[in-house]
Amino acid sequence: MTDHDVAQDPDERRLSTREAADRLGVKPETVYAYVSRGQLTSRREPGGRGSTFDAKEVDALARRGGRREPSGAGSELAVRTGITLIDRDHCYFRGVDTSELAAHHSYEEVAEWLWTGEMRRGIRFTAPHDALTAARRAVDALPAHTGPMDRLQVAVIAAAAADPLRFDLSERAVLDTARTLIPTLVAALPRRAAGRPPTQAGAEEAAAGRADDELGAGGRRAAELGAAEKPAPELGAEDGPLAPRLWSRLTSEPADPPSLRVLDAALVLLIDHDLAASTLAVRVAASARAHPYAIVSAGFGALDGALHGAASGLAHRMLLEVLDRGSAAAVVADHLRAGRRVPGLGHPLYPGEDPRARALFALLEDVPRARPALQAARDVITTTARHKEWRANVDLALAVLTVATGMPAEAGETIFAVARTAGWIAHALEEYDEPPLRMRPSGQYSGPRPPQPLP
Repeated sequence: MTDHDVAQDPDERRLSTREAADRLGVKPETVYAYVSRGQLTSRREPGGRGSTFDAKEVDALARRGGRREPSGAGSELAVRTGITLIDRDHCYFRGVDTSELAAHHSYEEVAEWLWTGEMRRGIRFTAPHDALTAARRAVDALPAHTGPMDRLQVAVIAAAAADPLRFDLSERAVLDTARTLIPTLVAALPRRAAGRPPTQAGAEEAAAGRADDELGAGGRRAAELGAAEKPAPELGAEDGPLAPRLWSRLTSEPADPPSLRVLDAALVLLIDHDLAASTLAVRVAASARAHPYAIVSAGFGALDGALHGAASGLAHRMLLEVLDRGSAAAVVADHLRAGRRVPGLGHPLYPGEDPRARALFALLEDVPRARPALQAARDVITTTARHKEWRANVDLALAVLTVATGMPAEAGETIFAVARTAGWIAHALEEYDEPPLRMRPSGQYSGPRPPQPLP
């Protein structure tokens, strides 16, 4: 490294063509293709022999397109998306800060805007009778110990079977499906009845038939949940805001406006997060022209992995242990001694604090019953900061909400799954506009060289 390189401002860092190609995961000639398409700008330095590229611009393109490796056949997997950008500890949906969206709009409003580009104030998503009946019957037939993710996966399959038009992939048909599928998934989950475990509550509701008059109940706009002079929406109302509907499936504790605001904000913030594992699975399915229900089913399958959707549950259990033991020190020590990462801390896409966690922690300050769990989370962060530069991520913030409101450990995963369904639909709509079956990288064979003897 030269003296000039040492003194150079990091923000002015220029990359060679090879360095840019390595960061993007493509061949050098592809870098020049990006230049010709206006996706990158190049510059020749005085006395230099080749083009150079702005490091920040290259990194932004890598985040938008996803890092990808050239396939063995010489082609490459290019993932173009205009949905989410993660940049400098901020997350943006179509260029708008997600924290601002969560502060001013409901989940349904942001989902509709993400799909169509139109912000429709007060929009509500309603479950159709046939799909909801099929989903509930299928879910009610599951064993009593069945978890929420299993119920959601069964519900989406049942709803698909009830929709003979599911193979229509026109934009209008996909949007109609999206607006009805999300509330169907929520309404198919059993309510949490006071004084009874959720499985018992679900079984009793199934035996009673869970009257269909729920479908006509009224509700209020989710963004008005904090207005003290207005009554809270009836919990379980199937045409009101989605947050109160979901609340009654997550906890038997009464809802209050500040807590509902946190839940609604969490739904908004979790709608999408670039090409996470479940989103990539969704785009592969959409590339094969799978219908929207199959798209969501693919997302649920990847989300159900221990390294994806289950993270908030680990943070939930950790906070309960901190509250039980009265200090985070011993709990953190136990995790580190066992060689485990402390749940709810750190994120590979954010050098600093996860902006989603930052937004939720600010809202949780207004929830009185969240104070013990908030203090426990701060204790974990402070204790760990003595040794590791790990900041809070959204899983820790979700855990504060679920612990404070009497939700089970898997509630965070349920919130995540319902919220992310809207983002998966947005990615499917994008992928439907791309050439079909483009998500087909070539395998790099590493087995025995043929010919081999017949086994």
